[in-house]
Amino acid sequence: MPSTSRLLTAAVILGGLIAYGSLESTAATGPEFIRITDRQFSYTRVDVGRPGLSPGDQELIFVKLFNRRITPKPIGTGEYVCTFTRGLWRTCTFTVSLPRGELVATGTVRFRQFYDLAITGGTRLYNDARGTLTITRTTGRPRAIRELLYFRLSG
Repeated sequence: MPSTSRLLTAAVILGGLIAYGSLESTAATGPEFIRITDRQFSYTRVDVGRPGLSPGDQELIFVKLFNRRITPKPIGTGEYVCTFTRGLWRTCTFTVSLPRGELVATGTVRFRQFYDLAITGGTRLYNDARGTLTITRTTGRPRAIRELLYFRLSG
């Protein structure tokens, strides 16, 4: 006949397994695609170290986000913080603020005409979001840079 301590241990393990199996992910997004555009409203380059482009220099970029199929007004904002590492190479973090939460993407960028960033997280609806963000420049005018943002969320 099993001892009381063995029965208690078995009950605790079984209860733990049942509780673990009932847990759900806190991420509110599943596989999803978001396609929006942005327009650059502010660009600041911080020159540190020797004059001219050098490691440690930063770009600070502010954009407004649009989905013209829904409304002509901005639906959110975005902020890039890029640090130059070598030549034109820079490491960038892009924070996107949308009505239902924020997304954060990061990665290396050489040319800003076309690049991919890894989505590393988010808040609220995008809690624990993962995936990729592809950014394609659609205009090259320095004062009115516009880009297409294509988010591929995997969870």
